[in-house]
Amino acid sequence: DTSITREMIEEFARKLTTVPASFELHRAVKRINEDRLAMGLGKKSIDWGFAENLAYAALLHDGWSVRISGQDSARGTFFHRHAVIHDQITGDTYLPLQNLSPDQPSFLVINSTLSEEAVLGFEYGYASADPKSLIIWEAQFGDFANGAQVVIDQFIASCEEKWGRFCGLVMFLPHGYDGQGPEHSSARLERYLQLCAEDNMQVVYPSTPAQMFHLLRRQMLRPFRKPLIVMSPKSLLRHKLSTSTLDAIEHGRFQNVIDEFDPIDRGAVRRILVCSGKVYFDLLTARREHKLDHIAIVRLEQLYPFPREEIVELIGGYPQADELVWVQEEPRNQGAWSTMLSTRLLGGCVPGEKPLYCVARPYSASPAVGYMSVHLEQQQQLVENALGISQVHEERLKKSA
Repeated sequence: DTSITREMIEEFARKLTTVPASFELHRAVKRINEDRLAMGLGKKSIDWGFAENLAYAALLHDGWSVRISGQDSARGTFFHRHAVIHDQITGDTYLPLQNLSPDQPSFLVINSTLSEEAVLGFEYGYASADPKSLIIWEAQFGDFANGAQVVIDQFIASCEEKWGRFCGLVMFLPHGYDGQGPEHSSARLERYLQLCAEDNMQVVYPSTPAQMFHLLRRQMLRPFRKPLIVMSPKSLLRHKLSTSTLDAIEHGRFQNVIDEFDPIDRGAVRRILVCSGKVYFDLLTARREHKLDHIAIVRLEQLYPFPREEIVELIGGYPQADELVWVQEEPRNQGAWSTMLSTRLLGGCVPGEKPLYCVARPYSASPAVGYMSVHLEQQQQLVENALGISQVHEERLKKSA
C-alpha cells in the first residue's frame, strides 16, 4: 500500500513549504510554496514537483533515507523540485526535507560534477550497499546517460545475474520530444528495453504526478530491490492536463496500465492506441478536438516487466476494436516499438487476425531533428496518422455530400 492519509498530506505540505522567518525567498519560489500548500490542502491540482517532494517526505516519515545526485538536482533542471531553498539576501540554504522531524532519517540532494560515468558508478555502489535508502541518480537530460553506458551495461542491468547482487538504484532520465534537438530529446529508451530480461530491472514512463508518487513509494516498500529506470518528464512538469488529485495520492497506487480516461462508448471503439509518456496528451487533445469517439487511448506506464495480463484484459474490454496501434514519438528504429512487437509483449496480446501497427517518426540515425519547425511538422503528422484524421475528414465529407 503506497497511499498516505489526507492528514499526512496536509502535514507534509505545511512542513515542505515552511522556511525560517528570517528567510528572504525569491518571488518565484515563494509563489511555488504557496501553490504547493494549496495543493496539499486540496485547493489546487497536484503537480509533479509537489508529488515528488511529497513522496520523499512520506518515505522519510516511514524511516527510509533519501539521496538524490545529479547535475542540477537541488533545484531540478526544469525548475520543478526546489529541494534546496536559497535566501536571496544572505545566500544561506534551507532544506525542508531535512527538517520534517528531529529524529528523521537523512535526506541529501547533491549537485554533482558533469562526469556521468563516475557519479553513476558511485551511486550504483551506494545503492548496492544500502538497501534501506532510496538512491536516485538524475541525468540533466536523459540523453547524457550515454556517457555512463558501461556502468549501465556491466553493473545495473546484470548485477543480479552475474554476481547475485541486488540493487535498488533509481535512474531519472528526462525524456520526451519537445523540439530541443538531437542531444536533448531522447534517453534512448530502446537501449534499456534491450537490456531487460529475467526480471532484472524495471522500466517505466509515468504520465501523471500521482504515478510518480506511488512509483517512488513502491520502490522502497517492496520487500526486494531492483533497479528502476524512469523516463522522467520535461514539458509535462507544467502541462495543464498532467496533474493529479489528492484522492489519487490518498487512495491510489501505481498503475502499470491506465485505461481510457474519457467516458466513451466501449462498444463503439474500433481502434485502440497504446502509448507511453508525453505523446498521450497530444493524442488526447487532438482526439477531443476532432471528436473521434471510435478511438480509445491506453497508457502503458510500465514497459518492463511487461503487464501482459492487464493489457489482454483491457483490450478485451473493447469487443468491436479491430485495430491495435502502438504510438511513439521516437523514430521507428528507436523507442519501444522493436521490443513491443515481440509476441512475448504487446505483439502477443492480440489475435492473429488483428495485427499490431506502429505510428512513429521515420527511421533516423539521429534521435531527433534540429529545427523546431520540422519537429512540429513531424509531431502533427504523427498525431494525425495515429488518429486517422485525414481519413475521418474524407468520410465525413462523403456523408455530408
